[in-house]
Amino acid sequence: TNDWQTKSPLDWETYVNKLVKVAVIEKHEYEGWVLTVDPVSASIVLATFLENEKVSISVVLGHAVQEVEILKEGDDEMKQRLSCIFAPEESKAYSPEELEKRKNDLKTWLETNHIPVTEQGESGRTLCVVGVLTIDPPYGPEQCSSTNEIILSRVQGLIQGYLEKQQ
Repeated sequence: TNDWQTKSPLDWETYVNKLVKVAVIEKHEYEGWVLTVDPVSASIVLATFLENEKVSISVVLGHAVQEVEILKEGDDEMKQRLSCIFAPEESKAYSPEELEKRKNDLKTWLETNHIPVTEQGESGRTLCVVGVLTIDPPYGPEQCSSTNEIILSRVQGLIQGYLEKQQ
């Protein structure tokens, strides 16, 4: 087996949002931005941007990966583009002002409920809860991510309830 498959999810996480070149068996190479790495199969999901805003998604099977070379780090704008690929359509409809308002409202609400929350990232777009969970725009349950399943499901439940009250 190759080293790639024996890496931990935390190792794979370091490749997300980066432009990589993946060498696979039989000397094939793939290039693209890493959207995610499947924790079970170690398969890499790559996105390539074509002209006219179209996106091509390819999956490189984990067992075929021989080497992954990082070519470029994604900046905030690139991370935003990548996070929008699988994002629900409605998230694309928010203006920056609306997103800012959603973020501040949610942050205030979390603080009111004694949940420590900080802002992360260059523009403070990402909310970070108790240091182990992040919430990205547009700040719904689907945008929560954490390696701690218990905290993840609790916070997702809280946000779900909060959003339902907002309607």
